Amino acid sequence: MSDVGVDESLLKSVAVQVATDAAELVREAWEGMAAGRSVAVGTKSADTDVVTAVDHESERLVRDRLAALRPGEPVLGEEGGGTAGDGVTWVVDPIDGTVNFLYGLPWFAVSVAAQIAGESVAGAVVEPASGRVWSAARGQGAFLDGRRLAVSAPSRLELTLVGTGFAYSAERRTRQSRFAASLLGQVRDIRRNGAASLDLCAVAAGWLDAYVEHGLHRWDWAAGALIAAEAGAEVLLPGSAPELGTDATYAAAPSVAEPLRKVLADCGAAEV
Repeated sequence: MSDVGVDESLLKSVAVQVATDAAELVREAWEGMAAGRSVAVGTKSADTDVVTAVDHESERLVRDRLAALRPGEPVLGEEGGGTAGDGVTWVVDPIDGTVNFLYGLPWFAVSVAAQIAGESVAGAVVEPASGRVWSAARGQGAFLDGRRLAVSAPSRLELTLVGTGFAYSAERRTRQSRFAASLLGQVRDIRRNGAASLDLCAVAAGWLDAYVEHGLHRWDWAAGALIAAEAGAEVLLPGSAPELGTDATYAAAPSVAEPLRKVLADCGAAEV
């Protein structure tokens, strides 16, 4: 049921508009880099955890657009921080997949979601390189460029394609590699694409049958998890599945969600 006074369709439209505007800024910068222009690059938690001037510019644009379109509503962003409010809070990843962006790999996105009491009610994930627009509003389905999405239906685990990701910490990546090695023998294959929001969207589209990753932040999953859920995926957010680890994010087609969840636990997901 919608919260009183909240129009999820309107919030989705705002998310799409703002994410599309930011994606255009990011696309122009990406094409400029391909043409030889440089971009300032810094690091955060590790030397491999990069942030660019374009990340900051994208988030500033998103904040400015939201201030104009939804004045007074707080924003929680990857680069600028922030805290949730009592009503709608906007959760922003100005470039999800910054390493891909820097390397020229066209699998990165701008993610914008509206949350109420920590629950995503509308969101958009826009790909600067391709222009694809993923979107969803609570209870209204998920869409890619206006086409309704539905998850896949693999018949058994051996035919299940699983997406995942790895941490910036070398120590944790080592644990994750052991987990992935154990899982590989029980599923079709594993994909590691480097942008959590798009991996969750890929589950929504049936491009992946499932996705699991540890250590994501709210801005990584806020829009993508809603899109996956609205396409029919079983979605578990950090803190809701201790057998997978306290910081695990999980999305899977219903046909394999429960057996895969057990296999992930057996493979040591909680120890990652």
